[in-house]
Amino acid sequence: MSAGATPDTLGFDADDTLWHNETVFRLTEDRFAALLADYADKKHLEERLLAAERRNVAQYGYGIKGFMLSMIETALDVTDRKVPASVISEILEAGKDMLSHPVEPLPHVRETLEAVAGDYRLVLITKGDLFDQERKIAASGLADYFNAIEVVSEKTADTYQALFARHGSGAENALMIGNSLKSDILPALEAGSIGVHVPYQLTWGLEHAEEPAGHDRFHRIDHIGKLLQLLERLG
Repeated sequence: MSAGATPDTLGFDADDTLWHNETVFRLTEDRFAALLADYADKKHLEERLLAAERRNVAQYGYGIKGFMLSMIETALDVTDRKVPASVISEILEAGKDMLSHPVEPLPHVRETLEAVAGDYRLVLITKGDLFDQERKIAASGLADYFNAIEVVSEKTADTYQALFARHGSGAENALMIGNSLKSDILPALEAGSIGVHVPYQLTWGLEHAEEPAGHDRFHRIDHIGKLLQLLERLG
């Protein structure tokens, strides 16, 4: 597909692209910092927690359950393993609250999906804990817009090549839209797809990456409602 060609398949990230997600993690981090305020300041705790998540993601994967375990590990670490049982209990409760948090679609999402659903194959591609991702997809009320839904452990160029071949006519004829440059955009570009970055107000530390300025298949839009205008330009 040439750089200006219109794709026939649209891939959508879920968390922080279709609905709020990182804000829930940040609120829980604030709760975690308050629980351990007697042992470490907030900035130090955030650094230690991010380091734990970086170490653990290969074992626990992405999502709330791995985040909970990393919080517990960090609590043990900063208290020299003297963390009160009540704090561990509060961390577990915070995680359970996250797992039942309402799913709030972002502005322009539903009307955009309605507008493109009849003209393109729509594929939801999300990573994380299977049960939690399935819960959020169901609670969002958006599942019926998609021709296919895939929950993957990691997003790589091979992932996109395989999924767009399975659910479309190949990665070169697909567009991937998401908030994460690292997970949604860069590997999709590597696979040969168009990558459309829709920034979210918060970015998890492990998802930071440099924008691929000058790449002929890279686009950036302010919000998902501008996808229609972009597709018209590509067409």
